[in-house]
Amino acid sequence: MAGHIQDRWMRVKRDENGAPVLDAKGSRTKERDPERWGKGDRYKVRYYDPDGNEKSESFPDKQLRKAQAFLTKMQHDVLSGTYIDQDAGKVNFKTYAENWLKGQSQDAATQQTLRSRLKSQLYPFFETRNVGSVNSEVVRNWLAWLRERNLEVSTQAVYFDILSSILNAAVEDRKIRVNPCKAQSVKKPKPSTRKIVPWPEARLRAVQLALPARFKPTAQLGAGCGMRQGEILGFSMDDVNRDDMLINVTRQIRVIDKQLVFAPPKGDKTRVVPLSSGVLEGLDSYAQNFEPVAVTLPWLQPSGRPVTVRLLMVGNQGVPYSGSAFNEVVWKPAFKWAGLTYTTKGDGMHALRHFYASTLLGQGVSIKELAEFLGHADPGFTLRTYTHLLPSSYGRARSAVDRVFRPQRVGTSQIA
Repeated sequence: MAGHIQDRWMRVKRDENGAPVLDAKGSRTKERDPERWGKGDRYKVRYYDPDGNEKSESFPDKQLRKAQAFLTKMQHDVLSGTYIDQDAGKVNFKTYAENWLKGQSQDAATQQTLRSRLKSQLYPFFETRNVGSVNSEVVRNWLAWLRERNLEVSTQAVYFDILSSILNAAVEDRKIRVNPCKAQSVKKPKPSTRKIVPWPEARLRAVQLALPARFKPTAQLGAGCGMRQGEILGFSMDDVNRDDMLINVTRQIRVIDKQLVFAPPKGDKTRVVPLSSGVLEGLDSYAQNFEPVAVTLPWLQPSGRPVTVRLLMVGNQGVPYSGSAFNEVVWKPAFKWAGLTYTTKGDGMHALRHFYASTLLGQGVSIKELAEFLGHADPGFTLRTYTHLLPSSYGRARSAVDRVFRPQRVGTSQIA
């Protein structure tokens, strides 16, 4: 079906009998419509979408060429399969983002984090807008708004990725034609690369000594097994395979809707970690003084099935800790007791994993093996994170070449 342009200010001229007046070519002539002339938009473009539904768009006086170009474009888009309904982008941003959220990971913690981020830095700026009104200028203004809130660049980048993902979905759903986050005039916040500086062993020992007796295994499980905080808090001696000297990392403790739950490790990636004799000896010694406590928590979410685990470390009343509570009550105070200054970026419990990684790399463990022990899904991430900690290969490279081009003078190949 073909579209056409209606001139709403004109009407068919008729004679005294009501018959249309024709011109020399036999076409109907037109005259001004006294009831409509000069009122509202003049040109109304009528066209049909791929389903045969009539659509329309209005243009003011003196914009006939623009109306003609619009009709041509709509007809071309229908024929080429690139048509997008002009009204599709009028959906409210918050409404669309909530629908987008349904298609993301259904892991309760991930949903909770995404919803929190949407409410924090996207809805306050975008929720009164329609998806179709979010163009590159709006995105640039939003980035400036984030900077005014003094958010770290790495945090800005996280929110940028969320917005871009939502607008990618809008493109796929034919709500908008292009994602404005990908415009050349829009630059994703790029945090400066911060090299991880592992703790020296003396700092590890000082913190380990300062930890309360009830929580001594924290250092061993973090720095000796590479476990994350939630995995340490959810550790049980039942996870130890003494025959093969391994630890099965199968759970963590996390908070969903302000309630503690058991859950699989990050990314649902269970793993096996080598267990050293020294770490096992320390865990056994601890268990003799502090008997494991049976704790029952729901699995995955507050409404999940109850699961009972004999936890190694709990509070004095037998109650497990959340990560944030452990930080405030146990971890940070240990630095004060040790006479150390706590730094937010360098002294979180993740520093134990960095110490573990640097120790293994220093002993020649491969990046692929380290990625498996740390529970990284992508060894490339492990490499990018710890590549600067790899032992230098300069000496080995020189020795390899010297086997071909043997030095004639004594000592020339001895440079490290």
